[in-house]
Amino acid sequence: VQLQASGGGSVQAGDSLRLSCVLSGGSFSSYNAAWFRQAPGKEREFVAAIRWNSGLTEYADSAKGRFAVSRDNFKNTATLQMNDLKPEDTAVYFCAAGLDPLRWSSLRGVTYNLWGQGTLVTVSS
Repeated sequence: VQLQASGGGSVQAGDSLRLSCVLSGGSFSSYNAAWFRQAPGKEREFVAAIRWNSGLTEYADSAKGRFAVSRDNFKNTATLQMNDLKPEDTAVYFCAAGLDPLRWSSLRGVTYNLWGQGTLVTVSS
């Protein structure tokens, strides 16, 4: 089972980008999907996530109101729509997938053990 992220690029502040994550070799419908990012010199941070059945989404405060996570289990894809991008959104974005834990707490509490290779988003002012 593999994840592959795509859709990154170089944009101006205020622009939009749509990142996609495709899972191959398995069924995405069993997995919760998440997006993380890592800016230069910083630790990787949670951005957004969506439950396996699309029944729940969670966002980092920095993403609320600007980013939207969605998924299409028939196409084995998850998507992160990013609007009104800011220079501080510059980072490598990773998609990740993980199964529900035995005791559910939140999407942030899921162990994401499948990771894509990352796609670079650069936002200039």
